Amino acid sequence: MKAKIGILTLSDRASEGIYEDLSGVAIKECLNEWIASEREYFYEVIPDEFELIKKRLIYMCDEVGCDLVLTTGGTGPALRDVTPEATEAVCEKMMPGFGELMRAASLKFVPTAILSRQTAGIRGHSLIINLPGSPKAIRECLEPIFPAIPYCIDLIKGAFIQTDEKVMKAFRPKQKKIS
Repeated sequence: MKAKIGILTLSDRASEGIYEDLSGVAIKECLNEWIASEREYFYEVIPDEFELIKKRLIYMCDEVGCDLVLTTGGTGPALRDVTPEATEAVCEKMMPGFGELMRAASLKFVPTAILSRQTAGIRGHSLIINLPGSPKAIRECLEPIFPAIPYCIDLIKGAFIQTDEKVMKAFRPKQKKIS
């Protein structure tokens, strides 16, 4: 089964065409480097509007059936940054460890990592993860959490994601044999 991956860029200016979305491109570049199995991308750029973000997350999870939805942007303290709130509003379970690890990893690069509010959660059979809006920060945040993503998707009955183990090793616990 081919993995379905949603990439949702949240940016007023990129959605208006004022500048090119480089963060969404950075996500896809990382995933293409790390994932060996078949995958299909669903990509959108929308403004930082709470109701619209919720609507598009629900669409990607429930209608498209994405196994993984990665958002970029809208995770800071600015008034229009509402991505974590929209994510929490559509998820049945929150997965705070993803945000905690991303912030810890980012602190190695910038002291302002503590201002980031990335989170993650589960909606049905979909894992939603909020990434920062900076193209440079995409790899810095996605690389430390990615080893746990395929197994998390296994646990929620999503598509099996196989990585290229030469560049990214996914962690899956060894199965114990029952005698």
